[in-house]
Amino acid sequence: MATEQRDLDVIIFGASGFTGKYTIYEGIKLLDGLKWAIAGRSRDKLNKILKEVEAKSGKDLSDTELVIADVKDADSLRKMAARCRIVINCCGPYRFYGEPVVKACIEAGTHHVDVSGEPQYMERMQLEYHEQAKEKGVYVVSACGFDSIPADLGTVFLEQQFDGTVNSVETFLEATPKSPDAATGGAVIHYGTWESAIYGLAHANELRGLRSKLFGSRLPNFQPRLKDRPLLHRTKFADNRWSLPFPGSDRSVVMRSQRYFYDNEKKRPIQMKAYVTFGSLIHVIGVIIISAIFALMTRYKIGRQLLLKYPGFFSAGFVSHEGPTEASMENTDFAMYLKGVGWTRDEELLEASDQFKAPPKKKLLVKVSGTNPGYGATCVALLLSATTILRQADKMPATGGVYPPGAAYAKTNMVEELCKNGFKFEVLKE
Repeated sequence: MATEQRDLDVIIFGASGFTGKYTIYEGIKLLDGLKWAIAGRSRDKLNKILKEVEAKSGKDLSDTELVIADVKDADSLRKMAARCRIVINCCGPYRFYGEPVVKACIEAGTHHVDVSGEPQYMERMQLEYHEQAKEKGVYVVSACGFDSIPADLGTVFLEQQFDGTVNSVETFLEATPKSPDAATGGAVIHYGTWESAIYGLAHANELRGLRSKLFGSRLPNFQPRLKDRPLLHRTKFADNRWSLPFPGSDRSVVMRSQRYFYDNEKKRPIQMKAYVTFGSLIHVIGVIIISAIFALMTRYKIGRQLLLKYPGFFSAGFVSHEGPTEASMENTDFAMYLKGVGWTRDEELLEASDQFKAPPKKKLLVKVSGTNPGYGATCVALLLSATTILRQADKMPATGGVYPPGAAYAKTNMVEELCKNGFKFEVLKE
C-alpha cells in the first residue's frame, strides 16, 4: 500500500509537457514539505523545463531529482511508481498513454491522479482496475483539473449547502478576460487538449457498451426529469449570456459520482446538465459552425488527420502546439454557475428510490470561480487532489479504488484547500 515508506512522496510524470510545466510551477508552493521529483522520457527535456520554471519562479530547483520513465517501457514505469506514494500523471492523451501508468501504479501500491477529460478512458479504468486498486489500497482519481473539479465538487458543495434534497443541477461555464484590453487574442487551447477531444468524439460510441458493463443497470427513473434547454438560450443569472450545451466530460464525471453516492450511500442521485456561455451572439454562431465541422470530420480517418495536422486553421486560431501565452492565461477569469432545484428538508423521503409527490420548488445558486482556468487552476486542483489523498485518505471511500473527484473527495476538506489557493466557492442566492 502507498502509505509504506518510500524515498519520495510525489512524482510529476510527463513533466516536460505543457501541463507538466505549470504543475511544477504550482508545485513549488503546494508540495512544500513533501519530497518530490519530476519524470519523463528525456533527461534533456526535463532539465530544460526545470530551467524555464526556475526563470519564472525565481526559485532554485537544481536539487530536484529527475526520474527517467517512458509509457512504452513498463519496467521503467514500475520502477518510477515504486519510488513514491503518488504519481501525478500529466502525460496525455490518456486514451493512448494513461493505462500503462495506472497499471504500474496499482502494481506498485502507489496512488495516481490525472487531468483526463476523456470519458472512455476514465470509465474503462474504473471498469478494469477498480477492484484491483481497492485490494492494493490505491486511489486512482481522474478529471482532477478544470473544468470537472468545479462541476463535480461544485455539485457536492451545492448539495451540502442545500438543506434538503436536490433533484437537479445545471452548470453554466464562462471564461472572460479580466478587462477588454486583456483580450490579447491568439491560441487559448493547447494541442494536447485538441487531440484528446478529436479521439474522444470519434470513439464516443464506445461509451454505451462500457457503461452497461460498468454499472450493470440504469438508475431508477426519478421524477421530475431534468429537461434539456433549447440549443441556444440566454441565462439571466449568468450575466444574461448566450448558452449552448457543453460537450465536455463534466456530465459524465458528475453522474459517475452520483452513481457512487446512490449505490454506496443510498442517496438520491442528482440529475445534471452542462452548458457553456458566451457574451456575443456572433461568437456563439462561430462556435456552432466550428463545432459542427469538427464533429463531422472526427467521424472519418481523413478528417481526423486534417484536424490533427492543421489545428489552427480548423479551430479559427484557438488551438496551437504552443498553447496560450502566459499573458493570455493570467488575464482570463472563469466562473461556473450551478443552479440546484429540489425539495426542502421537511419533504425528505425515507428511501432514496422513493418519489416525491409535490414538484421541486426550492432553488439554490452556487458559483465556483477563479483565474487561469486551463492551466493555472487545473494544476492547482491536480496538486491538491494528490496532497488530499496523502493527508486525508481516511476520509475517502473504502480503502482505495478508481473514482471521479466528487466521490473521492466529498468528505475531505478539498473545497477549503481550493479556496485557499485561488478558487472561490460561494452561495449566491436561494
